[in-house]
Amino acid sequence: MKIHELKVRVRYAETDQMGMVYHGNYAQYFELGRVEWLRNLGVSYKLMEEAGIMLPVVSLTMNYKKPARYDDELTVRTIMKKQESVKIEFDYEIFNSKGELLTTGNSVLVFVDMKTGKPILPPDYLKKLLTEL
Repeated sequence: MKIHELKVRVRYAETDQMGMVYHGNYAQYFELGRVEWLRNLGVSYKLMEEAGIMLPVVSLTMNYKKPARYDDELTVRTIMKKQESVKIEFDYEIFNSKGELLTTGNSVLVFVDMKTGKPILPPDYLKKLLTEL
C-alpha cells in the first residue's frame, strides 16, 4: 500500500477572494493525506509523537495546474516515494470530482527524537511495515 486516497471537501474558509483555494492550504491537504496514509498503514501519528518521535517537513514543493474551488470534492492521492535512512519522501496528486489533476506536490520528512532534536532512524515497527510495501 504505497498509495492512499482521501476525499476532502473544500471549505469556504480555505478559499481566497477569487473563490479559489488559497495556495497555502494545499500543504494542509498534503498533511491530511500523509497522516491518513500512515493511519491506513496502522501507524498513529499521535502515538508516534507520544513515543518521542516527530516527523517534521524539511522540503515541500507544489505545482498548481488548475484551481480548486469552494465546495469541490477533492481526492488527495498520497504516494510514498521512498524511505531512506532518517528520511521519508511522499508525492501528492490532487484531483477534482471530474478526475482533472489540479495540483502535484512532494515532501521530504525526517524522523527526529523529540528529546534531543536530532534525526533518528524510524522505529523498528515502522521500518518493518515500510519494507513490506
